Amino acid sequence: MSDRKPIRVLIADDHAVLRAGLRLLLNNQGDMVTIGEASTARETLKKAAELQPDVILLDITMPDTSGLNILRLLHERAPAARVLVLTMHADEDYLREALRLGAVGYVVKSAADQELLAAIRAVMRGDVYIHPSMTKALLENLLPAHHPLSHDPWDNLSEREQQVIRRVAQGYTNREIAEQLQLSVKTVETYRARAMEKLGLKTRAQLVQYAAHRGLLNE
Repeated sequence: MSDRKPIRVLIADDHAVLRAGLRLLLNNQGDMVTIGEASTARETLKKAAELQPDVILLDITMPDTSGLNILRLLHERAPAARVLVLTMHADEDYLREALRLGAVGYVVKSAADQELLAAIRAVMRGDVYIHPSMTKALLENLLPAHHPLSHDPWDNLSEREQQVIRRVAQGYTNREIAEQLQLSVKTVETYRARAMEKLGLKTRAQLVQYAAHRGLLNE
């Protein structure tokens, strides 16, 4: 069992029922804990400064002002916190603005629970997480034509390599994957390195983008 401290999460959303559901979901994870809740932008800033969370789940639509309007202030009040936007708006303009203002993740509320958990773990590792339904449009504008996504080598991976890559992209550690697949950690590391090389990917962030494009995060 890991002795690492759990990811401390502040939930900022004006819907009490949603907050309650999120709190239950997060507190049932062994590596996460809800340390506070806020229902307005003003309260979010206050709680962020007081609690200094690791991750802030921030809704865009708040009763006093848009969550986007306080993003820069959040970075001042809680500089170590990673802000993950959780919203009903599957809108590329909102996404671009959130990233421009310093958010490190963007998930729509219709996403499956496992995707949200993967997003929290990803941003906590220092990665950027973007909802799969919105990633493709961004990648089409950002990636060159010769990028691996243009000529998908997924079928060149062995079944084990595919299993490992799916789990890595979903936020599992090498040790957790080893336990799930009944392999040694070293073997998992070998499969992972080999698969990343075949896919032409070098970082976890690139892997998450690739996995989102292929729909692997929802499998």
